[in-house]
Amino acid sequence: MRIRLFMPGSLGTTCIASVTDMAVGYPQALVRRIGHPVMWIGGLIGTLDRRLNTKDATPARRRANGCLAAMVIVSVPTAAAVLVNRTIRRILPRWLALPLTAVLASSLVAQRSLHDHVKAVAVASQDSLPAARRAVSHIVGRDPELLDEAAVLRAATETLAENFSDGIVAPLLWMAAGGLSGAVFYKSVNTADSMIGHRTPRHEAFGYVAAKLDDLVNLPASRLSALWIILAALTMRGMGARAALRIVLRDARQHRSPNAGWPEAAMAGALGIRLSGPRSYDGVSVAEPWVGDGRADLRPEDLYRALALYRRACLIQTLAGCLAAGMLTRKLRTVHRTP
Repeated sequence: MRIRLFMPGSLGTTCIASVTDMAVGYPQALVRRIGHPVMWIGGLIGTLDRRLNTKDATPARRRANGCLAAMVIVSVPTAAAVLVNRTIRRILPRWLALPLTAVLASSLVAQRSLHDHVKAVAVASQDSLPAARRAVSHIVGRDPELLDEAAVLRAATETLAENFSDGIVAPLLWMAAGGLSGAVFYKSVNTADSMIGHRTPRHEAFGYVAAKLDDLVNLPASRLSALWIILAALTMRGMGARAALRIVLRDARQHRSPNAGWPEAAMAGALGIRLSGPRSYDGVSVAEPWVGDGRADLRPEDLYRALALYRRACLIQTLAGCLAAGMLTRKLRTVHRTP
């Protein structure tokens, strides 16, 4: 009975959270006043990094400490979310508890924020190359001063595709599975990877568990994000749905990341462009293979087309979630009424 009641609730939370984030996002006034849940999780990760990842520790000790840190990073925020969720359900009627929980959960989704940051690159690229480099520096880790206009636009498009998977599809998928606590669990893992999951001398050992855990929890969402992009391309004029599917099947597994290649390949195929390829991180050149077989010399209009495809993919995902919630609720009501 608890499962029957929980599943429609978690799907309902997911639908309302997705629509809320689409409509208003996370207000900057709240960021300035109380911060953001990711910032709170980041504070915990930073504290553990400073205290457990010491310079005098051996690589084996660092890896063991990193495993302990990953357990704390995942368990503490998730337990807090469970407590918040239970408290809301106890003190409020269900008709009010569900939307309130969903509004809280919407802070863990980044549909509007990602769109606005990538659009800023598109707008800046129509102004000047230095402006585009400044805009893209906020969303990528590579050296912006080494990027020409096409490389800036490719970097923004890749970020849009990759973050569609781990910033939108994944948290909503985990939210559908586990409600607010499921989304917090995922966001804790993902934030840990972004902060300590890098292959640097400091974090090679300490962040090993966090990086591997992030790869694991993102596996379903990365494949699903490619599907949403392909379906979005199928519904839009001038997009190549068949090409998107072909490039996904050909190039997705060639990417250095076990997950990022799926949405990138789908977007590259749908837009008829090439993504990934050689780039530089902290002055170190990395020879990445190309994804897609179209043009590599992107123009601002290509990034605007990518944004349109992204918006349609977000819409399809939201509609699919709402449809699933409605069908499950109706099915459970039919089962409950059956003598």
